[in-house]
Amino acid sequence: MSGAEVFIVDDDEAIRDALSWLFQSRGVPARTWPSAEAFLEAWTPDLVGCLVLDIRMSGMSGLDLFDRLREASALLPVIFLTGHGDVPMAVSALKRGARDFVEKPFNDNDLVDRVIECLDWAERRREHEGASATLAGRLASLTGRERQVMDQVLAGKMNKVIADALGITMRTVEVHRAHVFAKMGVKTAVELAQLLSAHRVEP
Repeated sequence: MSGAEVFIVDDDEAIRDALSWLFQSRGVPARTWPSAEAFLEAWTPDLVGCLVLDIRMSGMSGLDLFDRLREASALLPVIFLTGHGDVPMAVSALKRGARDFVEKPFNDNDLVDRVIECLDWAERRREHEGASATLAGRLASLTGRERQVMDQVLAGKMNKVIADALGITMRTVEVHRAHVFAKMGVKTAVELAQLLSAHRVEP
């Protein structure tokens, strides 16, 4: 959960203060905003954490903010705070990608537990995206010929078959293969296939 925070957006100051105290008492860093507009102005794509969002607010509603963030490709997991009459709206938001909703009045520990789950999820996703970006950079560093050799290796072809298919010598295939493994940070074709599969990269 390192670096992840909970972002509380509610137009009720008493609720903001109570939630901020609640999360910080459990060791969860928290920041608050009094309106959807204020949060939207402060939002940047590198924010990592969980957004706890009141579904009904004066001005821009929580649902409107949620839709605006989705349009901006924001990846923050969102937990809605809802009144009883707002449950159908919250269910609709879940179908559109919200992580959860909590009805008022809510159990403090239950809310914190749900937020911590979201923070852990957000952190895992950030780590995965960082690894994916590193992988993309490694793939981009391959020459055209190295990429051709890599594709053949991933298809299970032996060096001699690859050499014949590409019209090069076996020694040249071995050199390219070694370069591919070094650049991709693997030692075997199996490791290479597993690496690409883990990040859903098609050979």
